[in-house]
Amino acid sequence: MPQISEKIHELTVGQLAARSGAAVSALHFYESKGLISSRRTPGNQRRYSRDTLRRVAFIRAAQRVGIPLATIREALAELPEERTPTRDDWARLSEAWRSELDERIQQLNRLRDHLTDCIGCGCLSLDTCVLSNPDDAFGGRRGTGSRLLVEHRGGPRGAGGR
Repeated sequence: MPQISEKIHELTVGQLAARSGAAVSALHFYESKGLISSRRTPGNQRRYSRDTLRRVAFIRAAQRVGIPLATIREALAELPEERTPTRDDWARLSEAWRSELDERIQQLNRLRDHLTDCIGCGCLSLDTCVLSNPDDAFGGRRGTGSRLLVEHRGGPRGAGGR
């Protein structure tokens, strides 16, 4: 990892990428989503404050455990004056995210268990398919079997119908 002198208070996008391990394109994406910010030089080059390294580390750690970027952005926006997250911030936020992650793990376990049923069938045209037609949402109106379930504001609708 390249060392950057303590006298340097701003980093180029290349320096930030090298130190953080994030690709330059990822840093540009994070910036476009409001997760990090930079100032522009008179030559229109990005310059990041040194504390952006900690923000990028925070973002990447949260992503690795499955936290969506929108949730990360909301968490960072709650910090006063867009300050860099601290260890205490991480502890508080990770505790809040724990229940969300537990729920996703339960959902994935349910999907995995139902996938075994579909592998046994192989055709996804069971009378009630828990993956394509969860809870047989169309059984009463359109007959049993696999249907594409499309969510709309007024509730679920089958593909091609109203």
